[in-house]
Amino acid sequence: MISYLHGKLVSIQDEAIIVDVQGIGYEIICPNPYVFQDSFNKDFHIHTYYHVREDAHILYGFKNDEQKYLFTRLLSVSGIGPKGALAILAGVNIPEFVAAVEREDDKFLTSFPGVGKKTARQIILDLKGKLTSTFSISTDETEKSPAAIVQSEELQEAIEALKALGYMEREVKAVLPQLRKSIEADMNTDEIIRKALSLLMKK
Repeated sequence: MISYLHGKLVSIQDEAIIVDVQGIGYEIICPNPYVFQDSFNKDFHIHTYYHVREDAHILYGFKNDEQKYLFTRLLSVSGIGPKGALAILAGVNIPEFVAAVEREDDKFLTSFPGVGKKTARQIILDLKGKLTSTFSISTDETEKSPAAIVQSEELQEAIEALKALGYMEREVKAVLPQLRKSIEADMNTDEIIRKALSLLMKK
């Protein structure tokens, strides 16, 4: 198992980064590679998960141990593979996610790409009670969290509208964590789009 790598970040791609470790370039698939932009051409440390299957050996990378641990727990959910787990992690606020699992909030969970009602129920079934020992959640904060309340279809509609406007998926992914935090409970799709556009203009 390759637990982490320390080297120079030499390339950032849509789905991966390349880290030079003593002359060897490691390709590492990440939930959102562009979060590492500040480390470009610098020495940095990345947490990794080494995934082995019959036809490939793949390294996945994460900013911290919390992301990595959630990734491994998501892989334990029936029906979720690495690609699905990465899609969730690309826009996740971990305390909100854990709180949603604990309160069985399938509306919140279905706001993630590729997560339908059946998968959301499976996440709850497989992970409820298994994350709170590792991740701390604030009941008061999560109950009031706008991102946990907003209709998932409205957020999804906003994401699709941004793509229709010409924004690349990687650009949308880059602002998704901030967007989730800034959403208010009574926001409609148009208001979410405007909020997203203001975040995208700052990039």
